[in-house]
Amino acid sequence: MYSESDIEAAIAAGAISPAAATAFRNHVSAARSTPAVDEESFRLLTGFNDIFVSIAIALLLTALAWIGGDRAAALGGAVVAVASWGLAEYFTRCRRMALPSILLLLSFTGGVAATMIGALTDIEPDLGERTGALVLAGIGLITAGAAWLHWRRFHVPITVAAGAIALVGVAVALVLAVSPALVDHAPWFALAGGIGIFVLAMHWDAQDRTRLTRRSDVAFWLHLAAAPMIAHPIFHQLGVLDGGTITAGAAAFVIALYIFFALVSLTIDRRALLVSSLAYVLYAMSALFEQFGAVSLNVALTGLVIGSALLLLSAFWHPVRKIVVETLPGDLRERLPVLDRPAIATPA
Repeated sequence: MYSESDIEAAIAAGAISPAAATAFRNHVSAARSTPAVDEESFRLLTGFNDIFVSIAIALLLTALAWIGGDRAAALGGAVVAVASWGLAEYFTRCRRMALPSILLLLSFTGGVAATMIGALTDIEPDLGERTGALVLAGIGLITAGAAWLHWRRFHVPITVAAGAIALVGVAVALVLAVSPALVDHAPWFALAGGIGIFVLAMHWDAQDRTRLTRRSDVAFWLHLAAAPMIAHPIFHQLGVLDGGTITAGAAAFVIALYIFFALVSLTIDRRALLVSSLAYVLYAMSALFEQFGAVSLNVALTGLVIGSALLLLSAFWHPVRKIVVETLPGDLRERLPVLDRPAIATPA
């Protein structure tokens, strides 16, 4: 399987001409009988070898972390970070393998953060709340810087999302350093960070409205990072999944909020919000069926209703999205992914 990023790279390298790439896209779009713009494709696997290499990388890095951590807490993280960068030079920069590249990016940034946390544990394990928050902010800032260096070298799409999450962590840590008593409001800080990442994702999406370049892949991972940071704090404040009994009114509100998320997802042509909030709406719907007397079948009925609704939405995603987007102002539509692109026109 080849992604749009691979095709663009082949054009840049001169392996294929732009006209040949356009003809190939037209052929695939016609064969699938679906608008290419609504596929929301991203590259996770280039073949089974990705899985094979990823397992080997995981085993190697785990062993290095174990051996290094046996000598010093910081050494394990440092060895993992260095090894991850070195492996990325081959598997990411040379081989362009998707899943190993994602794994190596995460292990590199995680190793950088673990090195600092391990060193801090050895030097001064007991820090005050304010000092600890400031130190965590510094760790997050350095981790974000490491992610930026990794992006400059390897351009793995998930890197921008990892850096954005680190920066949100920095902002939250700084707020808690100023006022530790605000820790009880952490879900709202996460929500604000999620909205910020969502705006950043839309910025990347707006630069590639036809979703043909790496910018679309970057936006995908940013949306994937933002979605749980938006959904979880909202539903958490509603008391969903806290172990208590959810009222019919709260359950109805959860379902209404999920419908709103569906409209947002249709508008931006991204499905991450729907997936991230799915567990909450399943729980709310199940509670509604139980309160209406369908105790023994509440789970089955929930699966039937939600599963059928999602399958119908998937099958009619493009026409429904067209209806939703065409109700929006023209200036806003010009910043959203394009609507009617069943095939890419051949350039004159």
